Amino acid sequence: MTDKTHFGFETVPKEEKAGKVMEVFSSVAYKYDIMNDFMSGGMHRLWKKQFIAKAVLPNGGTGLDVAAGSGDISIGLLRKKNRQARIILTDLNGPMLQEGARRILDEGLLPGTADCIQSDGTKLPFADNSFDLVTIAFGIRNFVDVPLGLSEFYRVLKPGGQFMCLEFSKPVLPMLDVIYDAYSFNVIPKMGEMVTGDKDSYQYLVESIRRFPDQERFAKWIKQAGFDLVRHDNLTGGIVAMHRGYKI
Repeated sequence: MTDKTHFGFETVPKEEKAGKVMEVFSSVAYKYDIMNDFMSGGMHRLWKKQFIAKAVLPNGGTGLDVAAGSGDISIGLLRKKNRQARIILTDLNGPMLQEGARRILDEGLLPGTADCIQSDGTKLPFADNSFDLVTIAFGIRNFVDVPLGLSEFYRVLKPGGQFMCLEFSKPVLPMLDVIYDAYSFNVIPKMGEMVTGDKDSYQYLVESIRRFPDQERFAKWIKQAGFDLVRHDNLTGGIVAMHRGYKI
């Protein structure tokens, strides 16, 4: 087993990647949502809206939002169910989780309805069969070991529960990949420098998207983790893919 992995287009020791990813998101946390709006032209809000609409969290159920960041998915799920549910937000990055906690408080959500716990998505501090729903949006490509993370999601999910993942993927429309590459590599890092003063972090984010497996390969990883009824839906021509699976 190799002790190397990728950090964008760079090859690094596995034990270094988590620290490098932490540095990236600590640097951009305070303007993360603003940059998402700039980079996607607001499309990330529509992608998340579609994602939340497909998520199944029973009234009175408990959901786990991994790599929860600033809390968009958790807040959307609680709004959808009129807050008759509980969500645990978890993220390895402290500053990002603080942004999520701030937004949860701004929404007026009380402890016990939405709680924040800092943890590694590949070593979740929860018992087997704990959650009705596990979600992760735009976070799994930053894991040092993606298959290990998927196995953890399967472990903590209850039988009959749903796993959902929203992630950048591979464009499937003719010429969209060319246009998308040109925009990603030539515009996004410069935009990151102007808005956050951090060009390198957004260069990594672009590269990490290109290194992530395509829709079919990632679906195979989800199946290999134990999930059944695995499927995906392409959004915006495959720029983003919404993956689903169930613990049967």
